[in-house]
Amino acid sequence: MDWVQIRKQPMKRILPAILLAGSLMSARATLFQYTVNFSSAGEALPSTATGSGTVNYDDVAHSLALSCNFSGLLGTTTASHIHAPTASAFTGNANVATTLPSFAGFPLGVSSGTFSSVLDLTQSSSWNPSFVSGNGGTTATAETAFAGFIASGKAYWNIHTTYATGGEIRAFLVAVPEPGMLSLALLGGIGFLARARKAAKA
Repeated sequence: MDWVQIRKQPMKRILPAILLAGSLMSARATLFQYTVNFSSAGEALPSTATGSGTVNYDDVAHSLALSCNFSGLLGTTTASHIHAPTASAFTGNANVATTLPSFAGFPLGVSSGTFSSVLDLTQSSSWNPSFVSGNGGTTATAETAFAGFIASGKAYWNIHTTYATGGEIRAFLVAVPEPGMLSLALLGGIGFLARARKAAKA
């Protein structure tokens, strides 16, 4: 068996497994998870306030699950929402994309607190009307555009206060790698190396 045959044979065995793994990942890729870590970076006024949370986008349920905690604000909260898209990933400013004037139920008039809610992205009340009109004119087209913006790092969650009306702290949405995807990639790599070694010894 020559070297060309040795190299081709393991790939013939591995390719179906790779394709199967890819199809399984695609079938499961309905929940996109993001983390947020709030600070005053990017805001006009400095603040020592901090916070953290999660944003989970479900492209089948058409929902956005929001959760965060924050503390140490120098002012009291006046509004909170997600802005998008910035011109570049993880930097810059953008107009509000989601609910105006603020997420329903977000604690206002406080310097620390927690928040948890789920937005129904099929409802116009979940959006800034100008974001919808600027992205296809329907909630469906707005959702598609928004999903692309958060996936590309061009969306940030902002908390506005009496101290900084333009926003005291913000956090860009950072994607969380899917555990299943990482596991499959690792197993695929191990399998490929094992088969390549076996073929090389043949």
